[in-house]
Amino acid sequence: MTFMDKKELRSKNWFGREGKDGFIYRAWMKNQGIPDYEFNDKPVIGICNTWSELTPCNGHFRELAQSVKKGIIEAGGFPVEFPVMSLGETLMKPTAMLYRNLASMDVEESIRANPLDGVVLLCGCDKTTPSLVMGACSVDLPTIVVSGGPMLTGKYRGKSIGTSDVWRYHDDVRKGNLEDKELRNIEAAMCRSDGHCAVMGTASSMACMVESLGLSLPENAAIPAADSRRKVLAQLSGLRIVDMVRENLRLSDILKLGAFENAIKINAAIGGSTNFVIHLLAIAGRIGVPLNLEDFNRLSSGIPLITNLQPSGEHFMEDLFYAGGLPAVMKELQGILNNSCITVNGKTVEENYREAQKYDENVIGSVSDPFNKATGLAILRGNVCENGAVIKPSAASDHLMKHSGKAVVFENIEDYKARIDTDELEVDENSVLVLKNVGPKGYPGMPEVGNMGLPKKLLKKGIKDMVRISDGRMSGTGFGTVVLHVSPEAAMGGNFSVIQNGDLISLDVHNRSLSIAVSDEDLELRKQHRGVAPPIVDRGYVNLYVNHVQQADLGADMDFLIGKSGSDVPRDSH
Repeated sequence: MTFMDKKELRSKNWFGREGKDGFIYRAWMKNQGIPDYEFNDKPVIGICNTWSELTPCNGHFRELAQSVKKGIIEAGGFPVEFPVMSLGETLMKPTAMLYRNLASMDVEESIRANPLDGVVLLCGCDKTTPSLVMGACSVDLPTIVVSGGPMLTGKYRGKSIGTSDVWRYHDDVRKGNLEDKELRNIEAAMCRSDGHCAVMGTASSMACMVESLGLSLPENAAIPAADSRRKVLAQLSGLRIVDMVRENLRLSDILKLGAFENAIKINAAIGGSTNFVIHLLAIAGRIGVPLNLEDFNRLSSGIPLITNLQPSGEHFMEDLFYAGGLPAVMKELQGILNNSCITVNGKTVEENYREAQKYDENVIGSVSDPFNKATGLAILRGNVCENGAVIKPSAASDHLMKHSGKAVVFENIEDYKARIDTDELEVDENSVLVLKNVGPKGYPGMPEVGNMGLPKKLLKKGIKDMVRISDGRMSGTGFGTVVLHVSPEAAMGGNFSVIQNGDLISLDVHNRSLSIAVSDEDLELRKQHRGVAPPIVDRGYVNLYVNHVQQADLGADMDFLIGKSGSDVPRDSH
């Protein structure tokens, strides 16, 4: 075999025991009506379910889990479904990102502590995917991912709409061009089916990420949640995970450096979310693959946007599926991918896309004839961001890709909200908006507020974009010339923390630079009088988070979670 030699089922250490211990493990499971023969050398497959009515994107996962169970039973496995913390991007305060690492701990410990031989991860909404993959990596059992799928494209008055339009509607409301009553009608028209955001937002980017990494079956990324073929893929995934256990094909066999490089290249080509960077770095840290920000620059550079999807383009995830899905995109990139990387179905990347076809050139282009020559991702360096920052060139404005302007500084999100729409705000279209203290420690949790709404008085003049810089994140559905993930964040006391109103900031995306026209000496002098510290949190998980979260350039994981502990349980109570 090409994978590790077969080994005895891990679950046998529970259900295969004799005497009192075996009696306890089996007897209590039998209260669910499970016959005795189910405990005889059947691979036990955990279905890690992030279903929650507070996570609308994952609201159909109870039904999807049933399809997974069918496949597991068909293959001779023993399915057991279990819940973990679910991260609803739209509802959780202060931000779902604050709890990504907590959910990953829940996943890791739930898998390790229980009699599981393999795992199916059911994930959809933004943070559920990286948190589940991170946790599973730290245990390293045979694992396959089933995404929930995008919702059907919204339709309103003859127009296709999606989550990216939220920002446009928000500006229309602020300009007085849209009434609340009509906005309520648009809400219902946009979110009209099961599934996550219909555009290439973070949820879709994460679904593409797991398929690019080889952690899901082909076509997982784009099948709409409402399409019956999503259930078929779930059943086939249940079928496949049993064989993965028998082959002992683990996450560490799949997640090699080449797989991460493929994911970065594909993300650049599809205009994926900037959040992709922070999540992929965290996953690499868990599985033990060396990855850093410069790898994203090196691997993304020269790869243009070849999918015409919002927010960088015009179409939607549903259209991508009809056009051939991610396999068709990967086939267009075959000359630059690591094609021999193994995937969860035991086949190579190249074998998985070999039969793929492109059905709509308005949705999937080519490297030689892209929709936008700008890549989907760039890493910036300079004295504004000593350890790096992120921008999405494919969703930015051409005329702002090289720009210098005076800083208009907001010290925190409350300061921004209080002043952004006031007539007294000294700002023009050439200004650079700077938002501090919305990073991992400073907020805490690093919220999606980086794509700041423009000042109302500039919106009324017809201005649609400005350079914006923050140590926070933005929704993958967002767009504009927005610099994010500045590291070190303001709360850590780097140069970003002492930028002042009127400082001249220069952005040069082509040269990957972001600088401020202030000498090193003056910056150091400013730091001596800074006097700003991260918020004090005296108890609970948030206290743990603030004291142990790493910076954005390292993936914002907890320092004590880096690496993995494996699947062995160190103590046995029975």
